[in-house]
Amino acid sequence: MNLQPLDLIPMWFFFPLIAVVSMLAVEGGYRFGRWRVQGNVAEKDASLDAMVASVLGLLGFMLAFTFSMAAARYDARRQAVFEEANSIGTTYLRARLLPEPQRSKIADLLRQYTENRVQLGAQARIDELVTQSGVFHDQLWSQSVAAVEQDPRSIMTNLFLQSLNETIDLHNKRVFVGLQSRIPITIWFALFSLTLFGMSSVGYQAGMNSPRRSPEMPVLALAFAGVLFLNVDLDRPQEGLLRVSQQPMIDLLKTMNNVP
Repeated sequence: MNLQPLDLIPMWFFFPLIAVVSMLAVEGGYRFGRWRVQGNVAEKDASLDAMVASVLGLLGFMLAFTFSMAAARYDARRQAVFEEANSIGTTYLRARLLPEPQRSKIADLLRQYTENRVQLGAQARIDELVTQSGVFHDQLWSQSVAAVEQDPRSIMTNLFLQSLNETIDLHNKRVFVGLQSRIPITIWFALFSLTLFGMSSVGYQAGMNSPRRSPEMPVLALAFAGVLFLNVDLDRPQEGLLRVSQQPMIDLLKTMNNVP
């Protein structure tokens, strides 16, 4: 898997961590603003409001940009599962037209391979399952070579080879978009830095304008923490709440098991 430094933080711990850090940033900015007021340091409300609005606007843009990247990768992972399920299903149907004993052996290998693809959507044993996929590819190709040697001119065998080759290619695509295509750590660093700076600016503005803390300050911090959590969840394909459904693979496996 393509592990990043952020992957060391458990998914369940991310939201409370971001929420607490954001509220601490707001509180720190508020206290700094009150300290400047007590020191008789005044700032024009118009200029301060404009600067805080600019920071929050830039933070909103960065959140939208990151969310767009994460959502695009989520859609690509979902599409990869659907395309791979269709390709395996086509390969399975064409395998039933091959001569024996390759027909039975390949059909059994494809059933096991589909089980492997279903489990690939789970959190554990990712590297092991990817390695097993390569073993299945070698075994399927060996049986295909044997079928070709029996009848090199068979049209059905050639069609089967095309489907099998597409299935192997889609495996590589699914591994790339599902496990290796992640949001760069530089973008995460910029986003978290802007979040801290934006929350501090909100607190500073409140401290300069009012001696009392507004109840909206923690609400704003929680709202930004929630959006950040969604971005992180979308970027982690093997954990969290927003996982790609493996239903196309599950339905395909049920169909295979129902075929005599």
